[in-house]
Amino acid sequence: MNALTRRQREILDFLRDNQEKFPYPPTLDELCAALGMSSRGSLHKHISALIDADLVQPFDGNKQGGIRLTDQARRGEDAGEQGLPFVGRIAAGKPIEAIENIHYMAVPEVLKSDKPCYVLQVKGESMIEAGIFDGDWVVIEQRNYAQNGEIVVALIDKSEATLKYIEQTPDKVLLIPANASMVAMAYLPEQVEIQGVLVGQMRSYRSLLNK
Repeated sequence: MNALTRRQREILDFLRDNQEKFPYPPTLDELCAALGMSSRGSLHKHISALIDADLVQPFDGNKQGGIRLTDQARRGEDAGEQGLPFVGRIAAGKPIEAIENIHYMAVPEVLKSDKPCYVLQVKGESMIEAGIFDGDWVVIEQRNYAQNGEIVVALIDKSEATLKYIEQTPDKVLLIPANASMVAMAYLPEQVEIQGVLVGQMRSYRSLLNK
């Protein structure tokens, strides 16, 4: 799963804000000129990512190669200024698979970083002493490294993901719960892949009351 980059968001916002200025959907060359980009190939890569996210589509009318917004992007159901990809649930307990069933949800800017982010919903109670409860949503900055003591999304043996504090040495990785009744899990470095670091958190108190 890849969240939109800053450049991809810029392209998406430009298409939204300038739909009426083009008699036909703009071509790649027109977009390059308008955005001040010198590389048509680089723009094509970003457009391909937006096509994969179902936010833009090639125009097949009179202006071959023109780019237009999809219905989803025009409705604002995207990863623009407030929307982040929500990709499923993650365990705060025994590892479970983080399911990439992507849709988008509104997230306040203050809970994001300036790097690509995504959202997961927490399942389990192993992080409750860090104030992270079952049912909370966590905002994850997408990166493959972390400092010791950070809370990370860790993919274990390329199959199961979990949310834990991380401590790393050259020969061992500890994934540490924030629950005194649980013990840390130890792995070889090659067993653990960091998929992001916690930067924000959201909670529905209505959901907690209904439990």
